[in-house]
Amino acid sequence: MPITLESVNIGQPRTVGSEDATDPFDRPFTSAIWKEPVQGPIWLDATGLHGDRVADTKHHGGPYRAALMYSGDHYPRWRSEWNRKDIGPGGFGENLTVRGVVEATVCLGDVFEVGEALVAVTSPRTPCHILARRHGRRDLVETVRANHRHGWYLRVLRPGWIEAGQPVALRERPYPQWPIDRVAEVKWNRKQCPEEAALLAQCPALIPNWKAALREGGGVRVEG
Repeated sequence: MPITLESVNIGQPRTVGSEDATDPFDRPFTSAIWKEPVQGPIWLDATGLHGDRVADTKHHGGPYRAALMYSGDHYPRWRSEWNRKDIGPGGFGENLTVRGVVEATVCLGDVFEVGEALVAVTSPRTPCHILARRHGRRDLVETVRANHRHGWYLRVLRPGWIEAGQPVALRERPYPQWPIDRVAEVKWNRKQCPEEAALLAQCPALIPNWKAALREGGGVRVEG
């Protein structure tokens, strides 16, 4: 099946929630997880998409998380499961919504050509409470970890102009043994599978902070 770039999405930080809320889940928080589709060409480079921002620069963004890619093939299932019609491209905070590929068919280190740009997969997206609060669903982190509809992060090997509707071409697959859904399982269960965690830590394509954590057997702060 051909892969296509369905949507390019950007956003700015916003603060939502109620100061009067007694439940921490409903209290104010600031995030740029709200992304909206944009029309026409947009510039993608090592810092991300022009016009896009992240709120938490310590745990988001940077060269190994320059952009988040998410499968648009997941959205019909979310709409059906949640009985909602308003969830679509950008709804999971992704910059690039693609069709024709999912976590089981994308591998760590995959190199994709999108328009003029060349990008490489660095890790799964590991959802945190921000995603749950954005959708008002307390169990969303556990749900996403179970169904692997989490998306994956990219670094930019070659900057360039990209635009919705363009084909996405797989140019290299150096680590076919590491599909993104497997990588996520190993990362989340690293203490229960130390041998696999050690193998994953050796993969050159993996984001550096995860390599260190896997080698040390310690925890890693998950991203929204």
